[in-house]
Amino acid sequence: MQRQSTGISGLDEKLGGGLLPGTMTVLAGSSGIGKTQFGIQYALAGLKQEGQRGVVFDMASRIDPQGHREYAERLGNWLLTEEDPEGAVDYDHFFGGTKSVGDYFRALTYKGRRVTKRDLDFDQWNDWQAELSKHLDATIAWFFRHFINGTRRFVVDGIEPVQHQGESIQFELLEYVYHQIIRKDPEWVARDLFRQHFRANEAEIKKHLYRKEEVGCLVLYTSPETSLDAMLDKDLDEGDLLAGANTIIYMGKIRDGNKFRKAMYVSKHRGSACSDEIIPYEIDNGGLRIV
Repeated sequence: MQRQSTGISGLDEKLGGGLLPGTMTVLAGSSGIGKTQFGIQYALAGLKQEGQRGVVFDMASRIDPQGHREYAERLGNWLLTEEDPEGAVDYDHFFGGTKSVGDYFRALTYKGRRVTKRDLDFDQWNDWQAELSKHLDATIAWFFRHFINGTRRFVVDGIEPVQHQGESIQFELLEYVYHQIIRKDPEWVARDLFRQHFRANEAEIKKHLYRKEEVGCLVLYTSPETSLDAMLDKDLDEGDLLAGANTIIYMGKIRDGNKFRKAMYVSKHRGSACSDEIIPYEIDNGGLRIV
Protein backbone atom coordinates (compact mmCIF):
# COMPACT_ATOMS: atom_id res chain seq x y z
CA MET A 1 0.00 0.00 0.00
CA GLN A 2 1.20 3.50 -0.80
CA ARG A 3 1.95 5.43 2.37
CA GLN A 4 -0.03 8.56 3.10
CA SER A 5 1.81 11.85 3.21
CA THR A 6 1.42 13.93 6.36
CA GLY A 7 1.46 17.07 4.23
CA ILE A 8 4.38 18.36 6.29
CA SER A 9 7.58 18.82 4.33
CA GLY A 10 10.46 16.82 5.76
CA LEU A 11 8.35 14.70 8.12
CA ASP A 12 7.41 11.94 5.67
CA GLU A 13 11.09 11.05 5.21
CA LYS A 14 11.45 10.64 8.97
CA LEU A 15 8.46 8.28 8.93
CA GLY A 16 9.90 5.97 6.31
CA GLY A 17 7.79 7.54 3.58
CA GLY A 18 4.68 8.58 5.50
CA LEU A 19 1.82 7.10 7.51
CA LEU A 20 0.45 3.62 6.88
CA PRO A 21 -3.13 3.49 5.54
CA GLY A 22 -5.43 1.00 7.19
CA THR A 23 -4.13 1.97 10.63
CA MET A 24 -4.63 4.51 13.41
CA THR A 25 -2.10 7.28 14.05
CA VAL A 26 -2.27 9.15 17.36
CA LEU A 27 -0.95 12.69 17.61
CA ALA A 28 -0.68 13.63 21.29
CA GLY A 29 0.09 17.08 22.66
CA SER A 30 -1.17 19.90 24.83
CA SER A 31 -3.73 22.46 23.74
CA GLY A 32 -2.28 25.04 21.35
CA ILE A 33 0.76 22.99 20.33
CA GLY A 34 -0.35 22.63 16.67
CA LYS A 35 -2.28 19.34 16.53
CA THR A 36 -5.27 20.74 14.65
CA GLN A 37 -3.05 22.42 12.05
CA PHE A 38 -1.19 19.11 11.62
CA GLY A 39 -4.54 17.39 11.10
CA ILE A 40 -5.70 19.91 8.50
CA GLN A 41 -2.41 19.61 6.59
CA TYR A 42 -2.77 15.82 6.59
CA ALA A 43 -6.33 16.12 5.28
CA LEU A 44 -5.30 18.59 2.57
CA ALA A 45 -2.51 16.27 1.39
CA GLY A 46 -5.17 13.77 0.33
CA LEU A 47 -6.22 16.03 -2.55
CA LYS A 48 -2.85 15.61 -4.24
CA GLN A 49 -2.28 11.98 -3.32
CA GLU A 50 -5.73 10.39 -3.57
CA GLY A 51 -7.62 13.08 -5.45
CA GLN A 52 -9.82 13.75 -2.42
CA ARG A 53 -9.26 15.81 0.72
CA GLY A 54 -9.66 14.18 4.08
CA VAL A 55 -12.50 15.12 6.43
CA VAL A 56 -12.81 16.12 10.11
CA PHE A 57 -14.80 14.26 12.76
CA ASP A 58 -14.86 16.62 15.76
CA MET A 59 -15.66 15.11 19.16
CA ALA A 60 -14.95 18.23 21.24
CA SER A 61 -17.49 18.91 23.97
CA ARG A 62 -16.01 22.31 24.78
CA ILE A 63 -17.75 25.53 23.84
CA ASP A 64 -14.64 27.19 22.38
CA PRO A 65 -13.97 26.36 18.70
CA GLN A 66 -11.02 24.24 17.59
CA GLY A 67 -10.19 26.52 14.66
CA HIS A 68 -10.77 23.97 11.89
CA ARG A 69 -12.47 26.39 9.53
CA GLU A 70 -9.86 29.11 9.96
CA TYR A 71 -6.94 26.73 9.40
CA ALA A 72 -8.59 25.00 6.43
CA GLU A 73 -9.28 28.26 4.64
CA ARG A 74 -5.87 29.76 5.38
CA LEU A 75 -3.77 26.66 4.64
CA GLY A 76 -5.63 25.34 1.61
CA ASN A 77 -8.39 27.74 0.58
CA TRP A 78 -10.71 25.02 1.83
CA LEU A 79 -14.20 26.08 2.93
CA LEU A 80 -15.34 23.41 5.36
CA THR A 81 -19.00 22.48 5.13
CA GLU A 82 -20.72 21.07 8.21
CA GLU A 83 -22.89 17.97 8.09
CA ASP A 84 -26.05 17.97 10.20
CA PRO A 85 -25.43 15.37 12.95
CA GLU A 86 -29.17 15.06 13.58
CA GLY A 87 -30.23 14.75 9.95
CA ALA A 88 -32.36 11.78 8.97
CA VAL A 89 -30.80 9.24 6.60
CA ASP A 90 -32.55 9.16 3.21
CA TYR A 91 -32.25 5.45 2.43
CA ASP A 92 -34.36 5.69 -0.75
CA HIS A 93 -31.99 8.20 -2.38
CA PHE A 94 -28.70 7.32 -0.68
CA PHE A 95 -26.93 6.46 -3.95
CA GLY A 96 -26.93 8.94 -6.80
CA GLY A 97 -28.75 11.63 -4.84
CA THR A 98 -28.10 15.33 -5.30
CA LYS A 99 -27.37 16.07 -1.62
CA SER A 100 -23.65 16.58 -1.00
CA VAL A 101 -21.98 15.31 2.16
CA GLY A 102 -20.26 17.79 4.46
CA ASP A 103 -16.56 17.47 5.22
CA TYR A 104 -16.93 18.46 8.88
CA PHE A 105 -19.01 16.49 11.39
CA ARG A 106 -19.61 17.78 14.93
CA ALA A 107 -20.24 14.55 16.79
CA LEU A 108 -21.32 15.93 20.18
CA THR A 109 -23.77 18.84 20.15
CA TYR A 110 -24.39 18.54 23.90
CA LYS A 111 -21.84 21.29 24.48
CA GLY A 112 -20.06 22.59 27.55
CA ARG A 113 -20.52 19.39 29.57
CA ARG A 114 -18.03 17.08 31.22
CA VAL A 115 -17.46 13.84 29.36
CA THR A 116 -16.36 11.39 32.07
CA LYS A 117 -18.63 9.11 34.05
CA ARG A 118 -17.15 10.02 37.42
CA ASP A 119 -18.07 13.71 36.84
CA LEU A 120 -21.71 12.98 36.03
CA ASP A 121 -24.68 11.73 37.96
CA PHE A 122 -26.82 8.86 36.70
CA ASP A 123 -29.25 11.04 34.75
CA GLN A 124 -26.47 13.10 33.14
CA TRP A 125 -24.64 9.95 32.03
CA ASN A 126 -27.86 8.62 30.49
CA ASP A 127 -28.35 11.97 28.73
CA TRP A 128 -24.94 11.52 27.10
CA GLN A 129 -25.81 7.97 26.07
CA ALA A 130 -29.03 9.25 24.50
CA GLU A 131 -26.99 11.92 22.68
CA LEU A 132 -24.74 9.26 21.16
CA SER A 133 -27.64 7.04 20.14
CA LYS A 134 -29.44 9.97 18.53
CA HIS A 135 -26.48 10.72 16.27
CA LEU A 136 -25.35 7.16 15.55
CA ASP A 137 -27.19 6.63 12.23
CA ALA A 138 -26.03 10.03 10.94
CA THR A 139 -22.46 9.20 12.01
CA ILE A 140 -22.39 5.85 10.18
CA ALA A 141 -24.02 7.43 7.12
CA TRP A 142 -21.48 10.27 7.07
CA PHE A 143 -18.50 7.91 7.15
CA PHE A 144 -20.03 5.47 4.64
CA ARG A 145 -20.88 8.20 2.13
CA HIS A 146 -17.33 9.49 2.34
CA PHE A 147 -15.95 5.97 1.89
CA ILE A 148 -17.92 5.36 -1.29
CA ASN A 149 -17.05 8.84 -2.59
CA GLY A 150 -13.31 8.16 -2.33
CA THR A 151 -12.34 9.81 0.98
CA ARG A 152 -9.39 7.93 2.47
CA ARG A 153 -8.35 10.21 5.35
CA PHE A 154 -10.25 10.87 8.54
CA VAL A 155 -9.08 13.29 11.22
CA VAL A 156 -10.63 12.74 14.66
CA ASP A 157 -10.21 15.81 16.87
CA GLY A 158 -11.30 17.00 20.31
CA ILE A 159 -10.26 14.01 22.48
CA GLU A 160 -9.80 15.24 26.04
CA PRO A 161 -7.50 13.60 28.63
CA VAL A 162 -9.14 11.33 31.22
CA GLN A 163 -7.84 9.05 33.95
CA HIS A 164 -9.70 6.01 32.66
CA GLN A 165 -10.71 5.72 29.02
CA GLY A 166 -13.59 3.40 29.91
CA GLU A 167 -15.29 6.29 31.75
CA SER A 168 -15.17 8.71 28.81
CA ILE A 169 -18.03 9.35 26.39
CA GLN A 170 -15.47 10.44 23.80
CA PHE A 171 -13.45 7.23 24.00
CA GLU A 172 -16.62 5.17 23.88
CA LEU A 173 -17.54 6.89 20.62
CA LEU A 174 -13.98 6.68 19.26
CA GLU A 175 -13.84 2.95 19.96
CA TYR A 176 -17.09 2.44 18.06
CA VAL A 177 -16.09 4.66 15.12
CA TYR A 178 -12.68 3.04 14.68
CA HIS A 179 -13.57 -0.62 15.15
CA GLN A 180 -17.20 -0.68 13.98
CA ILE A 181 -16.99 1.77 11.06
CA ILE A 182 -13.48 2.56 9.83
CA ARG A 183 -11.92 -0.88 10.29
CA LYS A 184 -15.02 -2.98 9.72
CA ASP A 185 -15.75 -4.90 6.53
CA PRO A 186 -17.58 -2.48 4.18
CA GLU A 187 -20.58 -4.73 3.60
CA TRP A 188 -21.17 -5.07 7.35
CA VAL A 189 -20.92 -1.31 7.80
CA ALA A 190 -23.64 -1.04 5.17
CA ARG A 191 -25.76 -3.64 7.00
CA ASP A 192 -25.44 -1.66 10.25
CA LEU A 193 -26.49 1.49 8.43
CA PHE A 194 -29.29 0.26 6.14
CA ARG A 195 -30.71 -2.54 8.34
CA GLN A 196 -34.23 -3.25 6.99
CA HIS A 197 -33.38 -1.17 3.89
CA PHE A 198 -30.38 -3.34 3.03
CA ARG A 199 -32.08 -5.72 0.59
CA ALA A 200 -33.61 -2.86 -1.41
CA ASN A 201 -30.17 -1.24 -1.75
CA GLU A 202 -27.98 -4.37 -1.92
CA ALA A 203 -27.11 -4.08 -5.61
CA GLU A 204 -25.94 -0.47 -5.23
CA ILE A 205 -24.07 -1.27 -2.03
CA LYS A 206 -22.09 -4.04 -3.72
CA LYS A 207 -21.21 -1.70 -6.60
CA HIS A 208 -19.80 0.85 -4.14
CA LEU A 209 -17.73 -1.35 -1.84
CA TYR A 210 -14.31 0.11 -0.96
CA ARG A 211 -11.07 -1.17 0.55
CA LYS A 212 -10.81 -0.41 4.26
CA GLU A 213 -7.07 -1.08 4.02
CA GLU A 214 -6.73 2.21 2.11
CA VAL A 215 -8.27 4.32 4.88
CA GLY A 216 -6.08 6.27 7.30
CA CYS A 217 -7.25 7.59 10.67
CA LEU A 218 -5.42 10.39 12.49
CA VAL A 219 -6.55 10.90 16.11
CA LEU A 220 -5.67 14.21 17.79
CA TYR A 221 -5.43 13.70 21.54
CA THR A 222 -5.02 16.53 24.04
CA SER A 223 -2.56 15.61 26.78
CA PRO A 224 -2.34 17.38 30.17
CA GLU A 225 1.45 17.64 29.86
CA THR A 226 3.04 20.49 27.91
CA SER A 227 6.69 19.44 27.77
CA LEU A 228 7.87 16.71 25.43
CA ASP A 229 9.98 15.10 28.18
CA ALA A 230 6.96 14.81 30.49
CA MET A 231 4.90 13.11 27.78
CA LEU A 232 7.66 10.63 27.00
CA ASP A 233 8.15 9.84 30.68
CA LYS A 234 4.45 9.18 31.23
CA ASP A 235 3.65 7.40 27.94
CA LEU A 236 0.21 6.07 27.07
CA ASP A 237 -1.08 3.26 29.27
CA GLU A 238 -0.67 -0.23 27.87
CA GLY A 239 -3.92 -1.79 26.71
CA ASP A 240 -5.62 1.52 25.93
CA LEU A 241 -7.12 2.12 22.50
CA LEU A 242 -4.62 4.88 21.78
CA ALA A 243 -1.63 2.85 23.00
CA GLY A 244 -2.59 0.18 20.46
CA ALA A 245 -2.26 2.60 17.56
CA ASN A 246 0.15 1.78 14.77
CA THR A 247 1.89 5.16 15.04
CA ILE A 248 2.21 7.52 18.01
CA ILE A 249 3.68 11.00 17.64
CA TYR A 250 4.16 13.32 20.61
CA MET A 251 4.20 17.12 20.24
CA GLY A 252 5.49 19.32 23.07
CA LYS A 253 7.92 21.98 24.20
CA ILE A 254 11.63 21.49 24.70
CA ARG A 255 14.16 23.83 26.30
CA ASP A 256 16.67 25.42 23.95
CA GLY A 257 19.04 27.52 26.08
CA ASN A 258 16.92 30.19 27.76
CA LYS A 259 14.00 29.64 25.39
CA PHE A 260 11.38 27.00 24.72
CA ARG A 261 10.62 25.69 21.26
CA LYS A 262 8.17 23.22 19.78
CA ALA A 263 9.29 19.71 18.85
CA MET A 264 7.84 16.29 18.10
CA TYR A 265 8.99 12.73 18.64
CA VAL A 266 7.86 9.56 16.86
CA SER A 267 7.38 7.18 19.78
CA LYS A 268 6.08 4.25 17.71
CA HIS A 269 5.76 3.55 14.01
CA ARG A 270 5.12 -0.13 13.27
CA GLY A 271 6.06 -1.45 9.86
CA SER A 272 9.05 0.73 9.07
CA ALA A 273 12.22 2.25 10.36
CA CYS A 274 11.79 5.82 11.56
CA SER A 275 13.88 8.59 13.04
CA ASP A 276 14.79 8.41 16.75
CA GLU A 277 15.59 12.10 16.87
CA ILE A 278 13.70 14.95 18.49
CA ILE A 279 12.23 16.87 15.55
CA PRO A 280 11.90 20.66 16.04
CA TYR A 281 9.13 22.44 14.16
CA GLU A 282 7.65 25.90 13.76
CA ILE A 283 4.18 27.20 12.95
CA ASP A 284 3.59 30.20 10.72
CA ASN A 285 0.89 31.35 8.29
CA GLY A 286 1.86 28.48 6.00
CA GLY A 287 1.20 25.94 8.72
CA LEU A 288 3.49 23.54 10.52
CA ARG A 289 6.97 22.91 9.11
CA ILE A 290 10.06 21.01 10.19
CA VAL A 291 13.13 23.18 10.94
